[in-house]
Amino acid sequence: MNNKFHNEDLSENVILADGDYVDKVAFDLTVNFERMIGRRIPKADTARWIDCVALDGGLREGDNKTQVIIIHDKSRGAMENFVPGVYADELDGKAFSDNLGEFLISSLPVENDVTTAEDMFIEALEVICNNKNVKRIMVIPDAEKIYGKVRETLRLYLDDENKRATVFAMQPMQGGNFRQEILGYSLMQALGIKSSELHAE
Repeated sequence: MNNKFHNEDLSENVILADGDYVDKVAFDLTVNFERMIGRRIPKADTARWIDCVALDGGLREGDNKTQVIIIHDKSRGAMENFVPGVYADELDGKAFSDNLGEFLISSLPVENDVTTAEDMFIEALEVICNNKNVKRIMVIPDAEKIYGKVRETLRLYLDDENKRATVFAMQPMQGGNFRQEILGYSLMQALGIKSSELHAE
């Protein structure tokens, strides 16, 4: 595991995301909704998206600390459909605070000659599940590829009744010992798409 990913350093709340997958979904939503509602959609607000994921994962207002770990292919330098989105310069090691507490962002590039994105994601999830500090985990995997592995990992390693896990996907998936949320809702908020626009005649 990347040396920035220290077991003992994890916060009580952790968001683990596949950055390449989230970026792809944001792009697909942008294309589809621009056609549907007839206006240009700006890039997603990264901080707002993180806030929405945290809220969907059960976080509430307060002096919380949340780590956001974004795994991405080394060849991809940015989440192209997010602002800020450049991993090295704008996201990694950066933090922001709001009414939900403090969020510290880390980006972990996948060294493809050493491991795969899937293996790195699952390894990171194991570490997070096993960490005694962590109480709330929000997991955003490439559900089309590794949902089964994520489900099995949580079954094997999330054995503390005080820990709460929420898995985000674009559609309801087979259940497990975790909650589920639809990823599209948080992305729509971050993209500034209002529900009233979708129902307009």
